[in-house]
This record gives sequence, structure tokens and C-alpha cells, in this order.
Amino acid sequence: MKPTKKAARCVLVVVILTILAASHPRLLADAALKSSAEQWSVQVDMVNAGDVNLDSTFRIAIYENLLEELAKTKQFKQVFRSGDRNASGLPNLLTLKTTVEKYTPGSETRRAVTTVSGATKLSVRSQLCTREGKVVLERSVNGNVRFFGGNLRATHNLAHNLADTVKKAALPKPPLSSVSQFQQTPLATAYRR
Repeated sequence: MKPTKKAARCVLVVVILTILAASHPRLLADAALKSSAEQWSVQVDMVNAGDVNLDSTFRIAIYENLLEELAKTKQFKQVFRSGDRNASGLPNLLTLKTTVEKYTPGSETRRAVTTVSGATKLSVRSQLCTREGKVVLERSVNGNVRFFGGNLRATHNLAHNLADTVKKAALPKPPLSSVSQFQQTPLATAYRR
């Protein structure tokens, strides 16, 4: 009797795995079509120092950290660098423009000695704009390093805070392109099933 129960369990497991394997690619394909039709891509412009006397190292660090943190959010279909030719033909592209508003240089030595002084602080104004120049999102975001870490750690914290702000923001849905419109028709939806 035991071999029969064991065989029945094995058959049951195989049937369940077969059902999951058969339905899984279709679910992934539907989700991919839906998410690709509804996601923006973003191009990150170089950071503008504005009226602030900011070392180029900080500007570059903010830019690189923004690219990395925005990619981590999975909020955008693709994240492009400024001037990337691959972004020029995309219909659903937002441009992130960042301008430094305030910068307070800190001291790693002071932070190591005391916890009340030596903080590095950055404040930026960021805008997400469509190709037509319409501002979709505009926020002031801060980043700092107060206790431990190098001064450039403030740029990482700033980029993380900005990416988190963008992720939490309610961005409008991108307009449907001609390919996306075809994917949304009832005939195309029925065909995919």
C-alpha cells in the first residue's frame, strides 16, 4: 500500500509542476506586455551646479548615483545617460533635470570627533519633464552625511532620496504608442490568451 501512496504523490507533484510550467510563460508575457505599455523611460541630464560653488567631483557623483538608484527602483523601463542616442527615438521618455540649490561642505574629521558638527549637506531641485517640456514632477530633495562616511556619501544619500521620491510619486501614465495601442485592442488581447 505504501508504494501506491508514494506513486500517487509523485504523480500529483508532476501534474502540479506541469500546470505551473504551462501557465507561467503566458503570465510573464502578459505582464511584460502590460508593464512595457505603461512604463516611462528616463534620461538623466548632467547635474547643474546652479549658483553654488560645487566641486565637479560632487556633480559627477550625484549624476552616477542617480543613474544607479533610479535603475534600482524598477520604476522605469530603461534609464539612459545624458546624450545617449538610444533614447532619441523612444516615445515615452522623461528627462530628469537636477539643479543644486544648497551645498554645505562638511568635515570627516569633525564627524569622527563629535556627532554635532561636520555634516555635509546637499539640496537639489529636480524636475521630470516630457519631450514637450511639460513638468511631470518637481521636488526639492536633500541628502547629507552626519555621522560616519566620506563627504561623497551625501551624494549617494541624495540620489537614494530622490529615487525614493520618484518611486512614491504618482506619475501620469505615458501616452500609448502605436505598438502599445495594438497590444491593447480586444482582438490582440484575445489572441494572446
